[in-house]
Amino acid sequence: MGYTSAIPEPGQLVEVRRRRYVVVDIVQSTLPSSGKQHLVTLSSVEDDALGEELQVIWEVEPGATAIEKTPLPAPTAGFDTPQRLDTFLNAVRWGAASSADIEAIQAPFRSGIDLEDYQLDPVARAIRMPRVNLLIADDVGLGKTIEAGLVIQELIIRHRARKILILCPAPLQVQWREQMRDKFGLEFRIIDSKTVSELRRERGPYVNPWSHFPRLIASTEYFKRERPFRLFTETLPREGESVYPRSYDLLIVDEAHNMAPSGRGKYATDSIRTRALRRIAPHFEHKLFLSATPHNGYRESFTALLELLDNQRFARGVEADDRQLRTVMVRRLKSELEKRWDGSPRFSRRKVEPIEVQYTDEEREIHRALQEYTQERLKRLRTNGDQQAHYAMEFVTKLLKKRLFSSPKAFLLTLQKHMDTLAHPDRKETVSRRPQMGILRKRLEEIEEEDLDDETLSDTTAEALEIAASMLTDISQRERELLDVMHRWAEQAATRPDSKAQELIRWLHATIKPGGRWSRERVIIFTEFLDTQLWLYNLLEREGFTERGPDGQRRVLRLYGGMETEEREQIKAAFQANPDVASVRILLATDTASEGINLQNYCSRLIHYEIPWNPNRLEQRNGRIDRHGQRAPEVLIHHFVSSTYKQASSATRRDQLDDDLEFLGTVVEKLKQIREDLGSLAPVIATQVEEKMLGYRRTLDTTKAEQNLPSKRVKAFEKKQRDELNKRIKQLEEQLGKERDKLKLYPENIQAVVETALELAKQPPLRKRILKDPHGVYPPIEVFDVPELSGSWARCTEGLEHPLMRDQRRPIVFDHALARGRDDVVLAHLNHRLVTMSLRLLRAEVWSQGDQRSLYRVTARIVRHHALRTPVVVAHARLLILGGDNQRLHEELIVAGGALTGDGFKSMDADQLQDVLDAAGDNPVSARVQESIRRLWDSHRDALAEALERHMNKRMRSLELTLRKREEQEKLDITTVLRELQTSIRKEIEPRTGPAQLMLEGFSDAEREQYKRDVQALQERADAIDGEIEEEVKRIQQRFANPRPRLFPVAVTYLFPPHLAY
Repeated sequence: MGYTSAIPEPGQLVEVRRRRYVVVDIVQSTLPSSGKQHLVTLSSVEDDALGEELQVIWEVEPGATAIEKTPLPAPTAGFDTPQRLDTFLNAVRWGAASSADIEAIQAPFRSGIDLEDYQLDPVARAIRMPRVNLLIADDVGLGKTIEAGLVIQELIIRHRARKILILCPAPLQVQWREQMRDKFGLEFRIIDSKTVSELRRERGPYVNPWSHFPRLIASTEYFKRERPFRLFTETLPREGESVYPRSYDLLIVDEAHNMAPSGRGKYATDSIRTRALRRIAPHFEHKLFLSATPHNGYRESFTALLELLDNQRFARGVEADDRQLRTVMVRRLKSELEKRWDGSPRFSRRKVEPIEVQYTDEEREIHRALQEYTQERLKRLRTNGDQQAHYAMEFVTKLLKKRLFSSPKAFLLTLQKHMDTLAHPDRKETVSRRPQMGILRKRLEEIEEEDLDDETLSDTTAEALEIAASMLTDISQRERELLDVMHRWAEQAATRPDSKAQELIRWLHATIKPGGRWSRERVIIFTEFLDTQLWLYNLLEREGFTERGPDGQRRVLRLYGGMETEEREQIKAAFQANPDVASVRILLATDTASEGINLQNYCSRLIHYEIPWNPNRLEQRNGRIDRHGQRAPEVLIHHFVSSTYKQASSATRRDQLDDDLEFLGTVVEKLKQIREDLGSLAPVIATQVEEKMLGYRRTLDTTKAEQNLPSKRVKAFEKKQRDELNKRIKQLEEQLGKERDKLKLYPENIQAVVETALELAKQPPLRKRILKDPHGVYPPIEVFDVPELSGSWARCTEGLEHPLMRDQRRPIVFDHALARGRDDVVLAHLNHRLVTMSLRLLRAEVWSQGDQRSLYRVTARIVRHHALRTPVVVAHARLLILGGDNQRLHEELIVAGGALTGDGFKSMDADQLQDVLDAAGDNPVSARVQESIRRLWDSHRDALAEALERHMNKRMRSLELTLRKREEQEKLDITTVLRELQTSIRKEIEPRTGPAQLMLEGFSDAEREQYKRDVQALQERADAIDGEIEEEVKRIQQRFANPRPRLFPVAVTYLFPPHLAY
């Protein structure tokens, strides 16, 4: 290898700190005192440091050298066995990926997932998009996290993403980290208060946590706080400065509907989370938003979310173009996916089974008393014209009704708080200086936050209740009597099971513990309130349900927001483990456990202890077990109904309790339609439920809302594209098979890489054994135990511990088929840490010289009879194409060579060489032939190198045409998209600026201000598009300008016919 200490040129290969880089930029110092010093910006060309940049002062950097030329490995030093060289070449081959190839997908090979064909759709779209902006809006339980992981992995493989941020609800942080580690081999670090404190202890008080690692996870609740958000913005350009080049590569927002402007009045207004996302979104090159319910019923809210995703296709308040929506939105329902090859459905059938309750006369009387109390107060406040007090009483009414529907204990605690605040000795003074209604509104908005833990939610609700009481006038004698009646009943009822709880206990005895013996059945009981959860646990304890099983674990466990992360993960692991291993049978969960988590492994039953008034929350609960990975043929969803519900008719007199329960039952029946319309019908239904409970409505009627459902448009283009999508998915599956064969991605080859690397690294070998399933569910399989490894290899055992029994290390397998559906083995896929470490060690041999090398990178092997008549020599090389910004555009492994004849070296074309390589066996030539090769090396070395150069130039001409077409298409696409957006914005602005719009009748001050800001933002956006087109086209031209090849010879193979091999 030729080295020089001369100043390198842009695009030249250099070696700095024993690593290889390409020169991106060179700046000469202008300071007289520094002499002729140069600041050199470098970009790594080594696959394990992909995209990393380094700046050095060339003249003072120790050992910095420019590489003139990379030579072929010579046989004079020795030969590897054919098997070992194959393993090395596989390692090099698997490290090459092309950004220009928009057909081949590699991410599935680098993951440990049970891949469903439909999950390929998002990643297939992503590789065709210059900037990846996708809204993955699949049905709950289809595997949006897996689909996002595939996109993340593919962008990393293609050198298009390195700095990545995931924002998600707090309870999902650990799940995201473990899914990315276990399924994709990607290390992500969680940023929270604990992490920041640890970083400051380790690196000093001024460390910025957002800069310490390229892949991070944070909760949306933590991210929006003042200090964490300020620290993040310190890593960005100042507002008004150019966002190019973008500071970050990829942003993933899970449960993205939480980030959209909230829609509670006449016009959707920005939340703190919306403003935070708007500030950072322009600084990410790619974005993935995940949400099964992205539409909250407000057009301006949905279009604002789309604008945050891709402001070059969408603008807030401007009707989304169907064609652009089709481009960015991935939306499939479980019911719409094709059946499996044998005609069976892909997903379990959902069955709703009501549990009938015989309510007592006393319970019915309490519901009537509550109805009378709230209606009397609301009527009197309405008559007085006291809007603030009326608003406050509406909140109190809804809260008391929700708590009464939940449990006597929950109702008692809220009723007691309400009565205490009404009887407060300082209340008269408080009433005289009532707080503004805005304070109560703010507390109610906080209560609606999706990521509040249960304790914080309880505290905020109690505070809101106190504020509401301070806004209310004195109560009448009758109202006081009604409060006393309800309070006396609640005090007694809270100490024993009510009718609903009695039915629950009977159901549990019949289904979960029949005949007093625990079955293998499991059930999740969801409740909206922590108070109800604790009350239910105590009741079940009295009934003997909370006893400990053989593993020492209680049969009933609680899952709620605010519990310690480690405890929460242990409970989830226990519930997901085989019932023969984990004793837990009943999980009491609050709604904070309903978003995103997986509980479907061994549970197919779910009970709604009360029906949430927001249908989206109801569907989130169902999605914990009705999801990808559910083993049971049916998912059973239970909720409580009055025993009289079957006799309901217009002629039947219904009391208040029956009427309310029947109304809530219709919400359950509407779920299928809600799932189809992106969730936009859910807010309409939630509002009507509130109106019903306040006495303003008798029936549920969504006719008007359904006329403008986004689902009508969405379903239209979904139906139009479904056949095309299914055809595309089949093509992708076929392409995956071809890619697997092309890359030789077979289990035995991955195993060989690990075994060879462990040997070269002087680590103990894998231990092979047969694993038998003690429960008889799975057949015996061949597995490998990973030994204790030392040094940097020690981290390769992370993720091998059993999710439930953390002290037990699971064995590994290399075949996807052997790991499917099992939690007692770990799949060692291409991106598993053990495989990644092995690949890096082998690929590092490309640069090793002299005593530092562990491989010779040369082999001589025998081919099958009749495949050859004379010996052939083949050079293998890594071809790297760099663009105008010296970033990779393409990478592949190429071969060149020829026959060794009596007249010298005779060149052969690539197809001929590949045929000969395919005919090669695993037997080496004799030592005598190896000696002859060493002696003849000088006679054909230069000719072999020239053949490699010729093939590189030929391949380069072909790739230049491909890259040029890609450049022109990208320029056309971005120009077309932005021009269409500009036209749509100007069309939208025109009617908004008329005099009629200035009135904004019925809007609150906040809504009016938001509307005006939106109009101004639209005008500014339209004006900025001309300059943005110019900037985007310039960036594309720069990336594709003057593509230059870099060739790195990696190995030499000699092929001999049998009669000449000895």
